Amino acid sequence: MTPLQQEIVIAAVKIVVIFAGLLTLFSGMTYVERRVLAFMQFRLGPNRTGPLGLLQPVADGIKLFFKEELMPEGADAAFFFLAPALSVITAFLAIAVVPYGGTVRVPFWGQPVDLQIANLDVGVLYIFAVTSLGVYGIVLSGWASNNKYTLMGGLRSSAQMFSYELALGLSWVPVILLAGSFRIPDIVAAQAGGFWLWNACIQIPAFVIYVIAATAECNRTPFDLAEAESELVAGFHTEYSSMKFALLQMAEYVNMITVSALAANLFLGGWNSPLPGVLEGGWFGFGWFLAKMLAVLFFFIWLRATLPRFRYDQLMQFGWKVLVPVATLWILVTAGLVLAYPGR
Repeated sequence: MTPLQQEIVIAAVKIVVIFAGLLTLFSGMTYVERRVLAFMQFRLGPNRTGPLGLLQPVADGIKLFFKEELMPEGADAAFFFLAPALSVITAFLAIAVVPYGGTVRVPFWGQPVDLQIANLDVGVLYIFAVTSLGVYGIVLSGWASNNKYTLMGGLRSSAQMFSYELALGLSWVPVILLAGSFRIPDIVAAQAGGFWLWNACIQIPAFVIYVIAATAECNRTPFDLAEAESELVAGFHTEYSSMKFALLQMAEYVNMITVSALAANLFLGGWNSPLPGVLEGGWFGFGWFLAKMLAVLFFFIWLRATLPRFRYDQLMQFGWKVLVPVATLWILVTAGLVLAYPGR
């Protein structure tokens, strides 16, 4: 097998494994979220289908596969079908450059393998560009449904995502300045040496802004105004059923997994151990990364169980009048420190 053929085989295996892992994590998150929310709110949650309700995601998948496909009269058929596909495609494309660990050795394979599909020199910019396209799926689903409530949900979501994408991108700039690179592995390498060197510790304002903006980008509580059932029924996906609805839900969860993986890499040291020399490198690094990503996912669930929704005017005002100015000011502070103390 030539080196080029080996690279193609390795890339194909990575795509299949990561795709399967994301599908598994998506179905698992639907179960975990319901169980954790039930525990926090003194309810039982799913506990009938299988032991401890573990087969509930399987039952949900079977139900969605066989549920009747509906489309409102007067809906734009082409865009009605395109919107869910566009949402889930952009969600999966964004995660293609996110590393899940350093270099590992796979059993029965002679050479080391990077736990990343594509290591781009402009990885952070690629993620920002691809995730920006995700808004089109939500807007199209709201507009194509020929329903005023779905249209309002789509417009709310587009305004929210445009506003908080700016704060999200600004929160990455100080991290890029410190690492001197747009490559995510370089940003992770710059945080090696202990948890006190993680960007979550030395870039606290940027980390807080990232968490808030990422929550809004994923339409998660308390920023899920696009799906406010008290006002808009279910928002932009009200008219969707069967697998189209499942694709929209999958896109939301994959986006949540993506921002959690980015939080682990950009701010929580990636696959670096919290303590130097303790269980470092190889598959231990993958374990550290996975633990950090799952911790961020749990934080999203915790927020949903704890906080009430903002009003829409409060949401927009907070994004433009608080997050963006604070993020801009912190970029200037970080740039000044980098110029004053180069190489540190």
